[in-house]
Amino acid sequence: MLRRRGRGSDDPSVKAPAPHAEGATPPDLPAELVPKHVAIVMDGNGRWANERGLPRVEGHKRGEQVVLELARGAIEIGVKWLSLYAFSTENWKRSPDEVKFLMGFNRDVIARRVDELDELGVRVRWAGRKPRLWRSVVNTLQAAEERTSRNEVMNLTMCVNYGGRAEVGDAAREIARLAAAGKINPEKVDERTVARHLYQSEMPDVDLFIRPSGEQRTSNFLLWQSAYAELVFQDTLFPDVDRRHLWRACEQYARRDRRFGGAVDRAAQDESTTETAQEGIS
Repeated sequence: MLRRRGRGSDDPSVKAPAPHAEGATPPDLPAELVPKHVAIVMDGNGRWANERGLPRVEGHKRGEQVVLELARGAIEIGVKWLSLYAFSTENWKRSPDEVKFLMGFNRDVIARRVDELDELGVRVRWAGRKPRLWRSVVNTLQAAEERTSRNEVMNLTMCVNYGGRAEVGDAAREIARLAAAGKINPEKVDERTVARHLYQSEMPDVDLFIRPSGEQRTSNFLLWQSAYAELVFQDTLFPDVDRRHLWRACEQYARRDRRFGGAVDRAAQDESTTETAQEGIS
């Protein structure tokens, strides 16, 4: 079977993102210093509405524009994977009215915006559990995945009914089932085995994890993938976030020293440099 050609930024049918409303442009960062995968917790919608004497759902509605704004900004600066925490497995504890609104809202946002995302060359993905989700939500997410499956400009993962512990637990359950069926050797199970059974097995590790709203915790979001993520906390509530917040976080990321558990012995390095210099003189 022939694979359909992907739609990258060089495809004439792919549109460039609409410019920032105030003409802001992304910082000029070397490509190797731009995070490949950015994860963002969509936090502060309810507080934003409360501060303005509005129903909490108004904050969520305002957040719809931010999703598109972040997608545009990610494309402009060169981020290839953007993952958004839209509805967690813990959000079922909220009031029935808010849960009902969020179910319909997540469905309708994707349905309303899939055309624009497709035009931008964005591939929509979904990470989360099916149980408890409305069938209409699942159908809309899966339809968006299929509709945009050829796109290669950027991956936008909507994490709906998602929890990091739930994801690892579900992966462990599937691995155990396959081992019991004789399809996996338990002695061969390692980190790569677990990664292959996560919700989105193609998803790379998170490089940059952004939490707006002033909170400083990861809230069970992409725990496995964020093992070595750089964390950036911002005080802005999510409805007031725009692409400049993403760009500023990317600049912070570019200044970080990422060692992944390694270390450099500066004293030994300096001593070696000195000895080499002396040998050159002699």
